[in-house]
Amino acid sequence: MMERLDVVIAGAGVVGLAIARAFAMAGREVFIVEAEAAIGTQTSSRNSEVIHAGIYYPRDSLKARLCVRGRQQLYRYLQAESIEYRRCGKLIVATEESQLASLEQIAAHARANGVDDIVWLDGREAQALEPALRAVAALHSPSTGIVDSHGYMLSLLAQAEAHGALLALRSTVTAGRVTDEGIVLDIQGDESISVRARTFVNSAGLQAPALARSIHGIAPQSIPQGWLCKGNYFSLKGRSPFSRLIYPVPEPGGLGVHLTLDLAGAARFGPDVQWLDGALDYTVDPTRGERFYGEVRRYWPALAEGQLEPAYSGVRPKASGPHEPAADFMIRTRSDHGVAGYIGLYGIESPGLTASLAIAEHVVARADEQRANPLSERAGQQVQ
Repeated sequence: MMERLDVVIAGAGVVGLAIARAFAMAGREVFIVEAEAAIGTQTSSRNSEVIHAGIYYPRDSLKARLCVRGRQQLYRYLQAESIEYRRCGKLIVATEESQLASLEQIAAHARANGVDDIVWLDGREAQALEPALRAVAALHSPSTGIVDSHGYMLSLLAQAEAHGALLALRSTVTAGRVTDEGIVLDIQGDESISVRARTFVNSAGLQAPALARSIHGIAPQSIPQGWLCKGNYFSLKGRSPFSRLIYPVPEPGGLGVHLTLDLAGAARFGPDVQWLDGALDYTVDPTRGERFYGEVRRYWPALAEGQLEPAYSGVRPKASGPHEPAADFMIRTRSDHGVAGYIGLYGIESPGLTASLAIAEHVVARADEQRANPLSERAGQQVQ
């Protein structure tokens, strides 16, 4: 007889773990399926570990709402669980007069999103905070920070497991089909099994669109194509001249080559924007550092030749491609695809780590709505 499970979550990255914790603490039985040999080995461990304030995103977008709420929740969680973090602050810098209009637009977005602690600085005020900086103006975001993302994920998993969740590593959902009694999932691990899930959450990150397409009965038009955007990082040899994060005005596809700090104070630069053709490749090409020097010297002219060395790379799971407007988070429920019990998460890139607790809250609420009102939603409506 096929085993019946309550909640199955594909993907044990930071968002999948936060969702598992939320479902488990709500009294649901949770089974997490992770293809890799450890948690958080892809996007969740290959990023800047920044706690974002919620500055850049269009008003009322999921990214804006969930980032602002998630950041507040995350700081409380980290404090309560004694997970290492630092509220170091960030400067978004305009290095040319022509960028001032963009900086003003960013400030307007931030305030519209409820980020009410943004401060406009002229060039002298910015340099008073960071003497090595070159800028004609800057926005100071004191609520931006950095976090030990691995420690955070371990804590989420521990709390989920304490409330009964189970984790299966080296296990992959290979196919599935929608039935009247739930979603049947074929899982390949140490052995092949099939289970029937009452609720299935696709939080597979880079693989989420492909996983959705492997499940018969999910409307293809509800599944985005999915794009892979690689970001390369270079580390700084020697001591960092900055005590805050430094971000240039954003570029298409990302937030520009910015300076971030780790919890030990070491500086790294990135990510850049490198679109991939579908094959994952985490190799950092040293020659890409040549462009980094030019970008970084716009706001830090004293960067000397030879001070940057290849560090690591990460791949963003985007729901929009090159030359397209940045897509919002896509959290697809029955109103989008007509399948009771399926929740698909696509394009959960930055600020996914910051927003993780709020995303989890949102997913559980939508799942509860579907259970309480199984006939209340109709395919084709938009996620609210």
